[in-house]
Amino acid sequence: MARCATAQDERAGAGRATPPFHAITPFTMLDYPGRIACILWVAGCNMRCLYCHNPQIVAGKGAIGEEQALAFLRKRKGLLEGVVFSGGEATTWPGLAAFMARVKALGYAIKLDTNGLRPDVIARLLEGDLLDRVALDYKAPLHKFRTVTGTSVFARFARSLDLLCWQHRISVEVRSTIHADLLGEEDILEMAHDLSRRGYRGTYALQRAVAGPDRPTLGDLPADTRPFDAVRLARLSPLELAVR
Repeated sequence: MARCATAQDERAGAGRATPPFHAITPFTMLDYPGRIACILWVAGCNMRCLYCHNPQIVAGKGAIGEEQALAFLRKRKGLLEGVVFSGGEATTWPGLAAFMARVKALGYAIKLDTNGLRPDVIARLLEGDLLDRVALDYKAPLHKFRTVTGTSVFARFARSLDLLCWQHRISVEVRSTIHADLLGEEDILEMAHDLSRRGYRGTYALQRAVAGPDRPTLGDLPADTRPFDAVRLARLSPLELAVR
């Protein structure tokens, strides 16, 4: 699937072929449901979400190379079952597919956390049978997408959404990060109905943004203490909601 790279994509990937990883989380039982896993944090991102609390990963450079990461994974064979590729945004790394193939060859299951702005990369990973699970972040509805993410290419996200909703080979979870300064209850319902219309039948996960004086974000957001009506949302949503 051919596409023209945007200037933002080029900035995210420029000069970052090696080392690609900002850090490795050596152990998690939360980020890959049903599997004991580690997380490889890919440096760089093609979004600038206001609630992002990982600015050092988004705007920083990698410190861990491919061979170092593979050495870690080889030592953990038999102890870990899965590898989560997160970030930043892992799909901005040109070497992602080739590296995932090497991880697969070690016997690991792979989960990708993605913002969906690279449908061409996601299609390539699916075609290469390199993914076992995907978590797709639905950042905001169309009319708020640019405000929340710093980019206006909602159509590219929508192509990834359709691509993942229409396939039935791997498990997909769609999730949204909620902060009352950015998204209201009607925005959440709009996204839930959009997902349903596109054929998504999984659980729609809602997670509170981590923000405040001790957890700085790209948009310098305050702590979000305003409640939303989870009962109303569950009643009006066409999808099952998981509030975290």
